[in-house]
Amino acid sequence: MGALLALGAALAYGLGDFVGGFASQRVTAWSVALTAQAGGAVAVLLVSTTVDGSPTGTDLAWAVLGGVGNGLGTAFLYRGLSSGRMGVVAPVSGVAATLLPVAVGVLGGERPGALVWLGVLAALPAIWLVARRPLTTTAGAPTGRAGVLDGVLAGLGFGTLFAALAEVPEEAGLLPLALNQVVAGLAIVAVAVVVRAPWVPRQRGAALGVVSGVLGATATGAFMLATREGYLAVAAVLTSLYPAVTVVLAAAVLRETIHRSQAVGLALCAAAVALVASG
Repeated sequence: MGALLALGAALAYGLGDFVGGFASQRVTAWSVALTAQAGGAVAVLLVSTTVDGSPTGTDLAWAVLGGVGNGLGTAFLYRGLSSGRMGVVAPVSGVAATLLPVAVGVLGGERPGALVWLGVLAALPAIWLVARRPLTTTAGAPTGRAGVLDGVLAGLGFGTLFAALAEVPEEAGLLPLALNQVVAGLAIVAVAVVVRAPWVPRQRGAALGVVSGVLGATATGAFMLATREGYLAVAAVLTSLYPAVTVVLAAAVLRETIHRSQAVGLALCAAAVALVASG
């Protein structure tokens, strides 16, 4: 069940990124990111009224930490997207986001079986290859080191999100998840102000971010449930396969080309899922 929930999270994240990426091609990416977090927060707050839960101060603290990670991860990922460094940022962030919760899980005493570890090892290059895209740069926008830095920061942010939310117990209900979304939105605004990027959603196209946000919140909730049913390391790895969903959707809906390396990555994604499920 934990593996199925994690794959469900990957599907929802992939759908959300597809919608968010589509919207970001028409309006500023920062406004889409902020609208997404706001939409996700409202959706979770509405659902939380129907779910029992009594979060402690510790639960809320983990949610705040995860929200900061969520916001910083989204901010640096979108900075890479808006500056044409996505070909570097996406694969670096995907692998980095996987490694941190895997390390936390192992240090916490998790000991998955041999087949699961083989699946983890297959997933890391799979994430890299699927997310890797040919570089397109805007005038004066550096790639290379700048893209790697954005990717590492984004990955550490998302890895912190995964590791922190795994500490929130079922008894806490959904309020911590809503708080996570709100804090993430504030973090995005803070980074946008620092880098002087336009973040106020003034254009109609930014409203698509609400759809992306609801999908993202659903994915995060599914990930939280997955960590309660199984290993954090496994849930993080399977959830981080979401770029495969985005790539397939882009090919099917927008007729984008799947490059040879991405095709290899998709095959490795399938192998990783099969190995983890078998283990």
